Amino acid sequence: MAVLLVLVLAASGVPSPLYRVYAEEFGFSSGVITVVFAVYAFALLAALLVVGGLSDHVGRRPVLAAALVLEAAAMALFLAADGVGWLLAARIVQGLATGALTGAFGAALLDLQRPEKPLGPLVNSASPGFGLSAGAVGAGVAVQFVPAPTEWVFGVLTVVFLVAAAAVWLGLPESSPRRPGAWASLRPSMHVPRANRRAFVVVLPCLAATWALGGLYASLGPSLVAGVYGVENHVVGSLLILALNGTGLVGSLVTQRLEPTRGMITGALVFAVGVAGTVAALLADSLASFFVAAVVSGFGFGSAFLGAMATVTRGVDPGQRAGLLSAVFTVSYLAFSIPAIAAGVASTHIGLTTTAEVYGVAVIVLALSAAVGLRVHQRGAPARELVTAG
Repeated sequence: MAVLLVLVLAASGVPSPLYRVYAEEFGFSSGVITVVFAVYAFALLAALLVVGGLSDHVGRRPVLAAALVLEAAAMALFLAADGVGWLLAARIVQGLATGALTGAFGAALLDLQRPEKPLGPLVNSASPGFGLSAGAVGAGVAVQFVPAPTEWVFGVLTVVFLVAAAAVWLGLPESSPRRPGAWASLRPSMHVPRANRRAFVVVLPCLAATWALGGLYASLGPSLVAGVYGVENHVVGSLLILALNGTGLVGSLVTQRLEPTRGMITGALVFAVGVAGTVAALLADSLASFFVAAVVSGFGFGSAFLGAMATVTRGVDPGQRAGLLSAVFTVSYLAFSIPAIAAGVASTHIGLTTTAEVYGVAVIVLALSAAVGLRVHQRGAPARELVTAG
């Protein structure tokens, strides 16, 4: 499950280094880049809202197998792309597939974890960073060194996803019993179980801050490297995504033994320091400092998101896992997409550098508010427990 989740997220990261290639080939601006980037997130959100909890009712295996076939179709559309319309269609189909997969994969990981060693939250929080960075760097290397990179990348991924769908359907044991209400679950909704709602509200600013920065890097990161620092090498642009998302994995692993709320607060503060460094690097026009700041931000991202995931999923009923995780990722992808679109539009008016600086300040404010809010929540918890006991 973890390998397949990383593969799906790697595929979603593959287009990031290719946006500049497509922009040059098809002749569109950074504003169009963020639209192509964002339709994926909106399609993903639509799938999360409609089928995010479906696997709680029909089982994990059929949802995963069908969505992997849809992912293969998206790769085939990228392979055939010869204009912006094809790219939009490919990203929409990919978003629908990834949205359908996200809740089911996350729930399956929680189903399969051992009670004495609960690794589900760690894998769920570490996989996005690792997968996105692996896909982006792999695509960046292909663009720089492989003839006809898009044909190679998307041709191979089409085959891989078809094989994965067959493997899931034929060889994956079902980890969730079927429950009634499958048709009713298709009504667009976000379902957060009552017992998890307070924790969900508390972690919202953390989710918004971390994923908003991830969206900026995924959509405009390589363009920042080229446009602000004058480095046209595609590998360098993709390494920026690795600097943020790859070190997110390191942050998750290093802080996994921390108590969840402490890990989230620590991560949010480190993240805020890293983003402050990013703004300073833009002001100083220092590419080296920009990469160092991305590494620090990524470490904080990993720790904060792991803490948020463990906090919000603590004690969730097994039959409501996919629905809760779909709600978490719905919020995350809204933060991933909408601010990035705004940044793309703003960059055409005030420039990439100024846009990134203002964006960074806003993200810092969100991260600090997340740390403060969780600290207040911690202090209020004993009082609530005493009232409940009384």
